[in-house]
Amino acid sequence: MDPPTEQDGNGAAPEALPPPPPVPPNVTPIKVESETALKKVFRAPMARRSLGTKGNKVPILTNHFKVNVKNVDGHFFHYSVALFYEDGRPVDGKGVGRKVLDRVHETYNSELAGKEFAYDGEKSLFTVGALPRNKLEFTVVLDDVISSRNNGNASPGSPNDSDKKRLRRPYQSKTFKVEISFAAKIPMQAIANALRGQESENSQEALRVLDIILRQHAAKQGCLLVRQSFFHNDPKNFADVGGGVLGCRGFHSSFRTTQSGLSLNIDVSTTMIIQPGCVAEFLVANQNVRDPFSVDWAKAKRTLKNLRVKTSPTNQEYKITGLSERTCREQTFTLKQKSKDGDGEFETTEVTVYDYFVNHRNINLRFSADLPCINVGKPKRPTFFPIELCSLVSLQRYTKALSTFQRSSLVEKSRQKPQERMSVLSNALKINNYDAEPMLRACGVSISNTFTQVEGRVLQAPKLKVGNGDDLFTRNGRWNFNNKRLADACKIERWAVVNFSARCDARNLVRELMKVGEMKGVKVEDPFDIFEESAQFRRAPPVVRVEKMFEEVQSKLPGPPKFLLCLLPERKNCDLYGPWKRKNLSDFGVVTQCLSPTRVNDQYLTNLLLKINAKLGGLNSMLAGEISPSIPVISKVPTLILGMDVSHGSPGQSDVPSIAAVVSSRHWPSISRYRACVRTQSPKLEMIDSLYKRVSDTEDDGIIRELLVDFYTSSQKRKPDQIIIFRDGVSESQFNQVLNIELNQIIEACKFLDETWSPKFVVIIAQKNHHTKFFQPNSPDNVQPGTIIDNKVCHPRNNDFYLCAHAGMIGTTRPTHYHVLYDEVGFSADDLQEVVHSLSYVYQRSTTAISVVAPICYAHLAATQLGQWMKFEDTSETSSSHNGAAPNGAPPVPPMPKLQENVRNSMFFC
Repeated sequence: MDPPTEQDGNGAAPEALPPPPPVPPNVTPIKVESETALKKVFRAPMARRSLGTKGNKVPILTNHFKVNVKNVDGHFFHYSVALFYEDGRPVDGKGVGRKVLDRVHETYNSELAGKEFAYDGEKSLFTVGALPRNKLEFTVVLDDVISSRNNGNASPGSPNDSDKKRLRRPYQSKTFKVEISFAAKIPMQAIANALRGQESENSQEALRVLDIILRQHAAKQGCLLVRQSFFHNDPKNFADVGGGVLGCRGFHSSFRTTQSGLSLNIDVSTTMIIQPGCVAEFLVANQNVRDPFSVDWAKAKRTLKNLRVKTSPTNQEYKITGLSERTCREQTFTLKQKSKDGDGEFETTEVTVYDYFVNHRNINLRFSADLPCINVGKPKRPTFFPIELCSLVSLQRYTKALSTFQRSSLVEKSRQKPQERMSVLSNALKINNYDAEPMLRACGVSISNTFTQVEGRVLQAPKLKVGNGDDLFTRNGRWNFNNKRLADACKIERWAVVNFSARCDARNLVRELMKVGEMKGVKVEDPFDIFEESAQFRRAPPVVRVEKMFEEVQSKLPGPPKFLLCLLPERKNCDLYGPWKRKNLSDFGVVTQCLSPTRVNDQYLTNLLLKINAKLGGLNSMLAGEISPSIPVISKVPTLILGMDVSHGSPGQSDVPSIAAVVSSRHWPSISRYRACVRTQSPKLEMIDSLYKRVSDTEDDGIIRELLVDFYTSSQKRKPDQIIIFRDGVSESQFNQVLNIELNQIIEACKFLDETWSPKFVVIIAQKNHHTKFFQPNSPDNVQPGTIIDNKVCHPRNNDFYLCAHAGMIGTTRPTHYHVLYDEVGFSADDLQEVVHSLSYVYQRSTTAISVVAPICYAHLAATQLGQWMKFEDTSETSSSHNGAAPNGAPPVPPMPKLQENVRNSMFFC
């Protein structure tokens, strides 16, 4: 397909404009603000131009289930819901809303004209057709409500007068006022429009209503809801991952508009929950200690705050507000007596919590006497329970980041083979019994229970080349270097080994590495020395250990080394890794490879060599299409490929800077060599904010300029005529920002470098965290590597496709969902899909095709590695910053330390 002429990226030619009117003599024309202000066009994701045709056609099943909507002429009515207590205070606690509206539904059926409604648990309620009036007010009474406001003090504490009545009744009941007022009307026709590719706010709202109906359906079955996923309280679905945390298996379900109509996408989903049951047992597991007497209670207080417990013997539910200062045996409170004093007031006495439960309530306590009590009261009016009478309620989410061990345990326990996953999903549809859901019936929605069949195509793997011009044959997306030499082997010289107390025979390791190097064509010279860490520093902080090791290396070596091999004592999460990498790359400009040798064999050393060779500027394998240039479109015209990713701190850390990484291809026509540029930015900011950073009329300190200059110098002084951008980690709601904020910054950086230069852009988003899965009919295996799908379950209008480039060895393959948002080059569907597929074969670290294009993987690696550096930032260094203060008065973001000149262009992230 020829590139479009005189068109914007989405193929719409502008109409010719009439000449401007003459300027009257008495008018001075106003000067236009700036060239760029004029050119600000709003870009929207492009429409699909055509479908791909290459590859072997294969039938594929997918976890989309066809949905029929009969009632297309109807309307959803949206009402706002406001909840108040009896005295007019608004209800702020979450969780009580559903109970209140269930009661409204039971009590006021006739006032609601017998209508079913879908309620989102907060402030929105939807019906099919209108309610009798635009504003309705109801009063309902609920028994035994647990809200954060009061905790039904049927336990010790210091009951004041207003609580006396409550103590006489075993349960507290509460009165709520509910106001339901009309907000909007949404035509169901909008769903049909979206299926024709005309998306609108109405269509998104209408689909949101359908999703809310499913959430409500799950809530009625007592499920935990997490966005569009729901989790049943069934211990069969729980898997212990250590630390008092369980993986809980449930289901994701959402309605999606696709080329073949509306479908319900159902998938297996996992969330983390707190181990239910005895609080003491949870704390022992959580802190990994021997018994409750070894628990760190300050830490326990932070962990337990706001968790819900049931207390025995009354089985009432409370929220934990804290712990008692003293132990159960010593903590006292004021107890009212039955007898009255002379003034007719009840007499009071001070008793300990232990004494009250053991002697007044006759409850036997086995081990709580010398442990703190659980407080479920208010700061001013505590309510204490001995710890052994408290039991954690099930299905409470655990939202902190998992440790490496928890994560690997979770992955191991939650993976499912394709056939197992299919049967679990079929069962889920049966169990959910959506046909019986009254709201879905009111919309005329019926859901098929068979997996949608689509046509997949298996693309041919690209040809690879290694040393001596040999072909490298791939089978099932995998290959190996047996009896092969690396395509472009470097030399390992002027190097040394440092050993941070790893239990390992370093000399033998070096001998083996030299042997494997020789077989692969990598000349490994003798290392200058092996530096063993001095025993006196073993217990020192990581930064100190690294400093001391470097002093040792510098004092013994005649000049700066070119390469350091570093043996670390533990495999995962070694706290020396960050400071060591930073010292090498940022302070000294030395390429380094870390390893933690457990089982060292030829395979291990070959893999190690692949990484070292790439870091030192070599290449392990190349595409045949790079050597005799034949990659569609890219080989013909200088093309820059960018991979962009932002990585954020874990959910609990709100103050950790986010890290933006952009990697760029170099040495065109190669698409296998890359360099990375990494910067910090405000926490949780998804858009990259330092692509273009104008600091003066002649200076741009942004990421893109740095990458453009490198492309120019490494590609025989040629500027790229085409720039293909791969962007990871953004959701559909942010596509427009990528097109209109990030792309604009990239264009500005190009213009700033050369006003006359206008490269053509292609913008592609890669998503991994979606819920579409593919299966081979009647086969226990995953889909074949190279399987591509661009029909039936893709977007009705936009240009997207799914690709499984890799061989899924364990669990079920997760396809990558590519969205082509913008294409000024005018790629045909086949050519673009071939380029994306080829870019899954140039990842230098592994001998397999990978699941997402290499530039994105590299961006991810670079961001992760430099994120490790930032963990060891000393706070004094972070007080001033070239980034200035972050928005809304947040502290300024510490800048990322710069890499030394001589490693800046290396693949240090490999």
